[in-house]
Amino acid sequence: MDEHIYKRDNKTLLLYHLVFPLKYRRGALNHLSGISLKNICIEISERYEVQFVEIGYESDHVHFLIQSVPSISVSKLVNLSSIIKKRTIDWF
Repeated sequence: MDEHIYKRDNKTLLLYHLVFPLKYRRGALNHLSGISLKNICIEISERYEVQFVEIGYESDHVHFLIQSVPSISVSKLVNLSSIIKKRTIDWF
């Protein structure tokens, strides 16, 4: 977790803790959807310059601890994370 991201001219350690409640789908997350949630996050981290340090879930909300670079805005991280959440819930 204390790994800095090194670029050509800087060193960063940006961590974001995002929490997404499931408003109308209480109890929608279970063990199988949690596994697919983690797999989707791995796919996203391979495409973008983000790293999911921790992924936690309960039946009614999802937690993401995300490490990123300053060039990716927080709103883009929120959009990526909400896409992940929607994709996971729609599968189950």
